[in-house]
Amino acid sequence: MIRFENVSVTYEDAAGPTLRDVDLTVPEGELVLLVGPSGVGKSTLLGAVSGLVPHFTGGTLRGRVTVGGRDTRTHHPRELADLVGTVGQDPLAHFVTDTVEDELAYGMESLGLAPAVMRRRVEETLDLLGLAELRDRPIATLSGGQQQRVAIGSVLTTHPKVLVLDEPTSALDPSAAEDVLAVLQRLVHDLGTTVLMAEHRLERVVQYADRVLLLPDAVLGTPEEIMAVSPVHPPVVALGRLAGWDPLPLTVRDARRRAAGLRERLDPPPAAGEPAGPEAARTADREPARPADREPARPEDRGQGRSPGDGKRRGGGLSLFRRPTRPSAPAPDPTAPLVDVDRLAVRRGRVEALRRIDLQVRPGETLALMGRNGAGKSTLLSALVGMIAPTSGTVRVSGLVPHTTDPRALIRQVGLVPQEPRDLLYAETVGGECEAADADAGAEPGTCRALVTELVPGVTDATHPRDLSEGQRLALALAVVLTARPPLVLLDEPTRGLDYAAKARLVARLRALAADGHAIVLATHDVELAAELADRVVIVAGGELVADGPTAEVVVSSPAFAPQVAKVLAPLPWLTVEQVEGALRA
Repeated sequence: MIRFENVSVTYEDAAGPTLRDVDLTVPEGELVLLVGPSGVGKSTLLGAVSGLVPHFTGGTLRGRVTVGGRDTRTHHPRELADLVGTVGQDPLAHFVTDTVEDELAYGMESLGLAPAVMRRRVEETLDLLGLAELRDRPIATLSGGQQQRVAIGSVLTTHPKVLVLDEPTSALDPSAAEDVLAVLQRLVHDLGTTVLMAEHRLERVVQYADRVLLLPDAVLGTPEEIMAVSPVHPPVVALGRLAGWDPLPLTVRDARRRAAGLRERLDPPPAAGEPAGPEAARTADREPARPADREPARPEDRGQGRSPGDGKRRGGGLSLFRRPTRPSAPAPDPTAPLVDVDRLAVRRGRVEALRRIDLQVRPGETLALMGRNGAGKSTLLSALVGMIAPTSGTVRVSGLVPHTTDPRALIRQVGLVPQEPRDLLYAETVGGECEAADADAGAEPGTCRALVTELVPGVTDATHPRDLSEGQRLALALAVVLTARPPLVLLDEPTRGLDYAAKARLVARLRALAADGHAIVLATHDVELAAELADRVVIVAGGELVADGPTAEVVVSSPAFAPQVAKVLAPLPWLTVEQVEGALRA
């Protein structure tokens, strides 16, 4: 179905080819998973299948790519539309119409399908992806995960023979991701659809793959073969490597069957008063961890040596960017909560996005907001940074009311990295972004550049932000906000597009900030990130807080939000491979 013949792709001004000498064949009815670090060419390879590379992206393609017998060099994307369906990393760039139902029908209208066929397929897709309740909603009012499901659905309605999916579950909650992957597996097994998928959250998808392509070397093999040698792999594979299991497990079920001996080596769990959750993993690089059920440490307990007002940055929203002056703001009481939310309610049009929210976050605390797509997590972050005014209730950050505070004062207290990192980026080059970040924050020149290099090595100053991969663009936005080291850091899906190594570097950076007394609030569907980083997890459902407690207690009790290691080693309290490795050394 898909054939690459000695294919290389080189972009203008690039130091070398993004893809080099790729030669492979993908037969009909296979799901092939593309894996590799950020920026190695996964999106470029997918674009070569859909014809977007080079017809839309530019650059030079050498060799030959054929799909269903059609040469993508001579067939433009519009001439492949009946054969190839594509969903990119950015769902917003995919949409043409205003409402969910119209978007699902648009592709079929373009292909000239009969109205009766269109109506039937729209209804089928609404049910398959759990979108029936959203059919009349404006797309602009949906959460990021809901938009991602709509983008996938708009491709499925045309019944393409080839599906090209770039990070299709990155914004989905665990349950929604399972639903989408089950639909894709059904298409592959029952209809013979060929699926090429790039995904960094391998713990979700690797067990669905027939074969795995490891980039940049273009090594193709079974999931078991590739995971044995891949530098990027899910926690269950890392646990298997640590325990010496052969063959390596790809699923929690396989790992549990082999884990009896490992459980015996780890039992009994830590003694009372010793850290048993994510705090155990931090004792090497932070001050002695506090037990999970204690109040978060105050900044003076952590030895905070800098003013909460040091530095500033444009990290609130579009209205907060490029502020040239620094009006003084009242210094917050270091013993008080940094975030104090009391009976907050937010209504957005006909939708009651939040209701009766009570929440406090203290300096030095890392809190993860989790829940279904559309539960209200991003809305809560927007309220904390003043982008949304409460319908009722109160919000205070460092003693300030965000939506009534001068943005020039507010950005000294809080920084937000939104789901769409490009909302923070306006310079023509990466170097320009970093220079602006250093100047806005009053930081030493090169501070932001060093952060970018730390998170995603290999990005040059001359690169335009739009030419970065999604993960690299996110890392740049993270560096822009973290340069200012605001007392409160808000992150909305901070690991979309990041490989495991980049995520580990981000975790280390955020742990260091928390150790210095900064509060971190992240909205995430990445259960592995929450297990590694968060002191506390809050579950949001239907605009309300339904659970709030120490990470180990909240995530282990939820099948949807438990990390892989917790599922494998239950009922023991370990959450991450890092904790297990430390326990075995001890």
